[in-house]
Amino acid sequence: MIAVKNLTRRYGNFTAVDNISFQVEKGAIFGFVGPNGAGKTTTMRIMATLLAPTSGDIEIEGYSVLRSPKEIRKIIGYMPDFFGVYDDLRVYEYLEFYGEAAGCSIAEVRAAIPSLLELVGLPDRKEVFVNNLSRGMKQRLCLARALIHRPRVLILDEPASGLDPRARVELRNILKELQRMGHTIVISSHILAELAQLCTHIGLISNGRIYLCAPIDEALARMQGELVIEVGVLERREEARQWLLEQPGVGGVSISNRGMLEVLYTGGQEEQARLLAETAARFKLYSFTPTGNNLEELFMKITEEGNDEN
Repeated sequence: MIAVKNLTRRYGNFTAVDNISFQVEKGAIFGFVGPNGAGKTTTMRIMATLLAPTSGDIEIEGYSVLRSPKEIRKIIGYMPDFFGVYDDLRVYEYLEFYGEAAGCSIAEVRAAIPSLLELVGLPDRKEVFVNNLSRGMKQRLCLARALIHRPRVLILDEPASGLDPRARVELRNILKELQRMGHTIVISSHILAELAQLCTHIGLISNGRIYLCAPIDEALARMQGELVIEVGVLERREEARQWLLEQPGVGGVSISNRGMLEVLYTGGQEEQARLLAETAARFKLYSFTPTGNNLEELFMKITEEGNDEN
């Protein structure tokens, strides 16, 4: 679907993207993970045909950003990290303007607007001036703008930036629905916990270089060492604590302020699955949640390893 091939982008003596290669599968939500200045935005702008690479190429559905930019623009929807809006337009006027700019007929755009506003959670805002929308609503309107010409691929650069927690949850639900509808989504963020809840695949980038590109479960499985598993037991909590202490890989069990059993554990996913099954067979559980081995830890570990090699 998307193939990034030996991509490099330099600004004078500064290399923003350093000979990176990765692929995004059709139907995936690909999280482009990295700190500010890592090269995410530069790569996505090249992907959106807004910036030329110094060397290398990106192909989307077989079309090259160098040789076929017009064809690529027909199949992608791009939402930059700062997406300007025209405050003196009504919502429907804003979408009509950009729909026609994308090559759609006014009849096509007007027919699409009701379902599009329903999708992004703005069904009753059609006649509202853009200036009267909240920040979260403007972000959703910009997503609708990126979708107006029915692209198959979405490229979203920090779409949750500046949103409050409720608005971020609403945006995450919209993106999951778009995936169910068959869209391929590339989304960047430096908020790794959010991507862990959303993405099917991740690419870790730092200092312009890719350190890992894999399905998210496979990426997290690379983590070694201890993690904390929060176990919620409805009854016989002390008995469960004593039993857990005797299990292989358990280094300690404490009780949190919320009454959860916090299990210090060393083991992979298969061992966790076995521990869950055996614990559930003996005690009545209401939760079993690993809280370690997250994307933040994975990113720190991999980028530190990469820096050590330099």
